[in-house]
Amino acid sequence: MLPSPALPKVHTPAQWKKGLKAGLPIAIGYMPIAFTFGLLAKAAGLSLFETVGMSVIVFAGASQYIALSMIAAASGAAELILTTFIMNIRHLLMSASLNERAEDDPKWLKALYAFFITDETFSVAATSLEKKITGSYLLGLGLVAYSCWVVFSGVGYIMGSGLPPSLQASMGIALYAMFIALLVPAAKKSRKVVALAGSAAVLNSLFSFIPLLNGGWGIILSTLIAAVSIEFVMKGEERNEA
Repeated sequence: MLPSPALPKVHTPAQWKKGLKAGLPIAIGYMPIAFTFGLLAKAAGLSLFETVGMSVIVFAGASQYIALSMIAAASGAAELILTTFIMNIRHLLMSASLNERAEDDPKWLKALYAFFITDETFSVAATSLEKKITGSYLLGLGLVAYSCWVVFSGVGYIMGSGLPPSLQASMGIALYAMFIALLVPAAKKSRKVVALAGSAAVLNSLFSFIPLLNGGWGIILSTLIAAVSIEFVMKGEERNEA
């Protein structure tokens, strides 16, 4: 009887386990963020199904937090989708970068593990010492982080349901505190971030006085204008310094 052929490297259990192990620290880091998202989603009036469903389908921390603020502002579906696209457009570059090092997998498999790409999973995969990144490794890496995010979104929501009504009502303030917590560390390292955040905030405040832009469209326009303007100014300063 002929021996069974060895499994391709891309499908070996060792690569799968290696991906799970690499993704475990990311999953642990996601726990408090996903938990907080669940709490805030409850305060924003979402149902448990909607909260967990957003984490299942979107799986993008910053975009989900932005979505909560836009839902609270009664923004439309088109505004939510466009904002999420703009915020996550960097993932196209991340996917293209990893595709250069990934094994030659079927397109459906690449689409599956591309869905799991976040800033954190990309960083871990991109810094892998192996020349070729296997599909099993990327699936293990992404799946453990994704599962933790989805589960703790639901746990946060359920825990939020048990809070006193007065405390639940005050949780809306925590959303802004969360944005500040995300912004401050990046702002300390880059004056571009400070300029971008400040100009976007000013523009959005001005747009709030225009009825048609009072909501999601104001956020989208202020983000785009600020990003393009700041990048243009910063590039000009770098050329002048050179």
